[in-house]
Amino acid sequence: MFSTVMVANRGEIAVRVIATLRSLGIRSVAVYSDADADAPHVRAADDAVRLGPAAASQSYLSVEKVIAAARATGAEAIHPGYGFLSENTAFAAACEAAGIVFVGPPPAAIEAMGDKIRAKQTVAKAGVPVVPGSDGSGLTDDELALAVADVGYPVLLKPSAGGGGKGMREVHDPADLADAIASARREARGSFGDDTLLVERLVTTPRHIEIQVMADQHGHVVHLGERECSLQRRHQKIVEEAPSALLTDEQRDRMGTAACEAARACGYTGAGTVEFIVSSDAPDEFFFMEMNTRLQVEHPVTEMVTGLDLVELQLRVAAGEPLPLAQEDVVLRGHAVEARVYAETASTTGETVSFLPTGGAVIALSEPSGPGVRVDSGIAAGGVVGSDYDPMLSKVIAHGADRAEALRRLDAALASTVLLGLDTNIGFLRALLADDDVRAARLDTGLVARRARELAAPDLPADVLGAAAGYALLRLEPMSPFDPPQVVDPFDVPGGWRVGEPAWTTRRLVVSGHDPVAVRSRGRAADAEGAIGGPAEAPGGGAPGGAAPGGAAPGGGGEGVTTVRTTTVATGDGTLSHTQDGRTRRYAVATAPDGVVWISRDGAAWGIREQEPLEAARTGGDDAGGPVVSPMPGTVTVVEVTEGERVSAGQKLVVVEAMKMEHVLTAPVDGVVRELKARVGGTVARDAALLVVEPGEGTDTAAANTAADSATGSTADSTADTAGRAAS
Repeated sequence: MFSTVMVANRGEIAVRVIATLRSLGIRSVAVYSDADADAPHVRAADDAVRLGPAAASQSYLSVEKVIAAARATGAEAIHPGYGFLSENTAFAAACEAAGIVFVGPPPAAIEAMGDKIRAKQTVAKAGVPVVPGSDGSGLTDDELALAVADVGYPVLLKPSAGGGGKGMREVHDPADLADAIASARREARGSFGDDTLLVERLVTTPRHIEIQVMADQHGHVVHLGERECSLQRRHQKIVEEAPSALLTDEQRDRMGTAACEAARACGYTGAGTVEFIVSSDAPDEFFFMEMNTRLQVEHPVTEMVTGLDLVELQLRVAAGEPLPLAQEDVVLRGHAVEARVYAETASTTGETVSFLPTGGAVIALSEPSGPGVRVDSGIAAGGVVGSDYDPMLSKVIAHGADRAEALRRLDAALASTVLLGLDTNIGFLRALLADDDVRAARLDTGLVARRARELAAPDLPADVLGAAAGYALLRLEPMSPFDPPQVVDPFDVPGGWRVGEPAWTTRRLVVSGHDPVAVRSRGRAADAEGAIGGPAEAPGGGAPGGAAPGGAAPGGGGEGVTTVRTTTVATGDGTLSHTQDGRTRRYAVATAPDGVVWISRDGAAWGIREQEPLEAARTGGDDAGGPVVSPMPGTVTVVEVTEGERVSAGQKLVVVEAMKMEHVLTAPVDGVVRELKARVGGTVARDAALLVVEPGEGTDTAAANTAADSATGSTADSTADTAGRAAS
């Protein structure tokens, strides 16, 4: 066995691999970029080496720098994790040339399975069923169109050189094919440096089921059962489980046998995953999709049902040891489900939902624990989640005697999670796990897309806004337990005295993705009067909602506004108890350096800021235009308009990219571009105003577009489609 192993990765997978190295008594070496200098994986390792700047191309993706770090620290082996260099043939070959063991398959196997076209040809020769589609490489656009015509609609366009859902496009109509090919090629080229595409028949109501295989250097191959990964958005998995509720023992054996044959066909060693597409209506019929020649993100569910440490098995195989188990030794016990926690926010436009990567400082963190619960995490309080890498923060996994128990434990674990400072998908995950079809295991890869609108856009809870108002009152009181402290004139304290009555305070609170809401309060936190909603004057005070100076209820002049009594009490470090409408709940709270108040309950979190009067005045109705803001922190990649240009509602204005995901910003109304601040290559914060669309007349659109093209280069290929970077 090795004495020193370097982990050529970051985040939760690096932390997880280091944990196994420690349990085996093996010295661990981490690598890091400037963005990760104080990251958890760096702190967890015995030694750490700086690779370079934050950009992955200059750090984690630099073969030369990684090999040099291994040599400098005396590492005998390199574990690549997943993503980055884990499926890079040149890197595996460079390790071999340097006399360093690559903890993974040989370069020839990576090459054979890394090219999807070649992979299909390889496994088909071994008798593994494949999805009907194109079988040639390097097809031109015209040749792809002919292949689509042969396969028949609907089809799936897939990059040949990579996975993780990047560059995949469903095409249901011939009129959409040309644009789909162009956007798929562009994304594949940006993600993998190779824009080769293939065509496959799109299987309707598909389920994504994959088989975990393990092979040693002595010819032994076993499978460790299957994982169901049908709950996806943008072709990226978000919830995985083992075993699948769909398969019988006989079907599991058949699929496992096919997976082992696929591994043997390419001379595979180490841990690998063979992915199949299975029709919900015909589970006996399955097709090979691809083989991932590395450890998978979702490997913990297999570990929990088999009792095996897959990283340990990888290390033992890489060290030349034979597999310590035969196929008959593999026994699946109970059920396990994993949920991926992402730094992202759901953006809704009509019925369309986009999941946009976000970021920020982690100002408070409490991760779950308990019977059957495991958390693989790569974050820590005080850390910063930037836009340089994948937005996955952690994985919460639960095991139970059966599927129902595993789901209950996972939901409870997510509900007890506190993560403040940035938006996450935890609330969405809990809503998804509560879906009737999910609970009944009626799954397919389109389920999340069909449910996204109802799952991702819940109403803003009134109790959260009430708790925010109560928190504001607590922070103003003498000896407040909450930071930052505020020094105020006692006559300005809500509940301070005017002549004849306590003073009202009106706050216009804003939560990203929701309209501003007026919240009024008066009194002390422990016994306050308040109202939420209705018309609001500029923040700062006065008798709101048309209330008379005598202390009348603030709903007196506004529709649907009722007064409530609230009680807000500090209950511990960063927590408070808030009673509203006769119900008491507990919340975690913290204030970010930018003044945003973060409040969490039941796993979900809301960033709440107080809108300034000027900003409030500029917020109009749907036909009033206004600022066009960035929905996520990132980099401006395309600016298609100029100052003073006349634009039409829905016209593309700016493209912002973060974590290899593009988001198109369009004109909200017909109008004129004013206050254009967006510049190609410039970095922007979330909610930063990039320009203003002002209703009215402007310059000629065609002339302006010509000027824009001259300034930014041709935008013919800039059509942006949503696609993520998360590893499969």
